[in-house]
Amino acid sequence: MKVLFIAILTRGFSLLPLSACFMLGKLLGPLVYRSLPSRRNITERNISACFPEHPEREVRQLSRAHFQHMLIGIMTLSIAWWSSARRLEKLVTVRNIEYLESCIKRGENIILLVPHFTNLEILGIWLFSRYRMNAVYKPNRDEQVDRFIRQRRCRFKGRLHRHTGIQKELIKDVRRGIPLYYLPDQDSGGWGVFAPFFGIPTATFGSLGRIAEMAQAVVIPCIATLSGSGHRIEVLFDQPMQNFPTGNAVEDATSMNRVIEKLIGIAPEQYFWSHRRFKTRPGGEKPFYQ
Repeated sequence: MKVLFIAILTRGFSLLPLSACFMLGKLLGPLVYRSLPSRRNITERNISACFPEHPEREVRQLSRAHFQHMLIGIMTLSIAWWSSARRLEKLVTVRNIEYLESCIKRGENIILLVPHFTNLEILGIWLFSRYRMNAVYKPNRDEQVDRFIRQRRCRFKGRLHRHTGIQKELIKDVRRGIPLYYLPDQDSGGWGVFAPFFGIPTATFGSLGRIAEMAQAVVIPCIATLSGSGHRIEVLFDQPMQNFPTGNAVEDATSMNRVIEKLIGIAPEQYFWSHRRFKTRPGGEKPFYQ
């Protein structure tokens, strides 16, 4: 029953043009902002900490815009799950794809560093429609829902692997020339290292550097954002990370966070601010979220 509800809801959203998703998100986002006080507080706490120069009014404005884009992201997820490769191509504008294509032509091993932006679902499935690629994901607790999500995501060339630490199979695939779509920018709990993120000591997964080292891979940052008019998805590839990895977990995590900070600057309202990114604190620090 739950799967049927999700299927009907997402299928319905997928029939909307992208511009209608944009308008609905703009219209209903403020309502969601007011309806979810806990997530609103997390979002505003994160934004105010990362942008201390912003007055309270600007923090609230950015937070409201974030909720609008979270709602739009649910609808673009639906478009990604149900659309043909042809429709996805029509919706997407690509910048700097030569960073990826040139590495493929040279036969280099590739990891895509994909921070959690609100349109990451359509980014991943668009990439899967073009390239054979692996991705790591956290499975849904409901097995039937998880199976449905996997079916929607993997109907092209992509494959999903459960998030169970560094997997030898993934390393081997990267070495065989199959890129890895990797999202390591969430709170790592006790599994990572503390590295600065907007100047804040942040529990950060150190796995990107280790995988890149073991697979002898280049790391190419990549994001998808919604254009200001709401008519296009803009996919941006950044230049491959330089002098990475170093073999030092803290230095590598710091480099990764610095790249993510740069990408957030492109469309700060579309980053995943509602995540408890600073939940895990160094020993002795008081809780970040009250």
